[in-house]
Amino acid sequence: MPDLVYTPLEDIDKIHAELRGGFQTGKLKSIAYRKYQLLQLGYLVKDNSKRFEDALKADLGRPALEGHFLEINASISEIKNAYSNVEKWAKPEKTAWSLNFSVMRPIIYKEAKGVAAALSAGNAIALKPSEASAATSVLLAELVPKYLDHDLVRVVNGSIAESTKLLELQWDHIMYTGSFRVAKIVAAAAAKHLTPLTLELGGKSPVFVDPQCDLAMAARRILWGKVVNAGQTCVAPDYILVPKSFQDQFIEALKVAHKSFYPDVKGPSSPEAYSRIITPQAFKRIKGLLDNTKGELVLGGETDEATKFIAPTIVKNVTGDDSLMSEEIFGPLLPIVPVEDLDEAIAFVNARDHPLALYVFSQNPEYKAKADGLPFGGVGPSGYGSHTGKFGFDNFTHLRASLDSPSW
Repeated sequence: MPDLVYTPLEDIDKIHAELRGGFQTGKLKSIAYRKYQLLQLGYLVKDNSKRFEDALKADLGRPALEGHFLEINASISEIKNAYSNVEKWAKPEKTAWSLNFSVMRPIIYKEAKGVAAALSAGNAIALKPSEASAATSVLLAELVPKYLDHDLVRVVNGSIAESTKLLELQWDHIMYTGSFRVAKIVAAAAAKHLTPLTLELGGKSPVFVDPQCDLAMAARRILWGKVVNAGQTCVAPDYILVPKSFQDQFIEALKVAHKSFYPDVKGPSSPEAYSRIITPQAFKRIKGLLDNTKGELVLGGETDEATKFIAPTIVKNVTGDDSLMSEEIFGPLLPIVPVEDLDEAIAFVNARDHPLALYVFSQNPEYKAKADGLPFGGVGPSGYGSHTGKFGFDNFTHLRASLDSPSW
């Protein structure tokens, strides 16, 4: 795999200007040309699926099946959805009837914002992958100019200096996915130009487990959500709230699920069974959370710094002030917080920052209805805005009102 080459700082101004010029040519006003670019993007992924599989393996130790399920197939499906629906999404919309404006035939046109992150909405794109995923970033830098219009889509590789340079420039929309800490830097930079911003962050997404649940199914689904990509997904279950009297029974179900996931004698340490942590720094951060917990380790706990391996780990009797509750884990550690009842669980969640997701496992309609009143999803520290399917199209589209005033 070639080394990751950072984009020269002096080239970033030029890339910005060229993307602005490419957008102003009006190429992407044509829905047919947007569809062509989306088709090319689909072929970029499909033609090189094995290379993406290898890159994900190099960056994350990602098993092939997991790479296809989470990234490759999911990307193709998202592209196909945009390709099939962009004509419908982009159609002008008539407004609801209004006495004030009806004679002016008001209509709303869907216009691209300019240099942003959505081909289907007709935008030019500057793509900045993470330097932590070096193999994938190298591959994108190679493939994007081969498949997509050079005037409209560019890749900028680099680290802090390159990201800082990008953020100094005026864009029409910025989307960032990553950590809360970096998101504050991105938001501050966007504010200087009053640039619209979309943030997909994460947070500590809780899981509510009711004793009146399908226990085996709940255990499998929760554990899968925690071990896929070694817990490094923004919507991974971060901690579990369970009645004290049900904690041990639930843990036994998790152990059974773990055994079914990793029946081989090597368990998750087998290279083909389970992903690794993305960077040495991330490994040390997660291991530090585990080393400092006051909870009781009941499964896993094995680590290997050389391979960045952290086993799926379950810790019970965790309290709100524990190290495992101090920040989003973004790794394969699963703390279990015992509570007296649902009311205490709700109070526990409401006393903390809004998570990106919340999961409820119950077959009791009253339990589910009560839990549904909790705040979750893209608020404040967990981010804001949308970026998939029609929601993404709308997010990167400017709705321009038009009035045709009569001459009388």
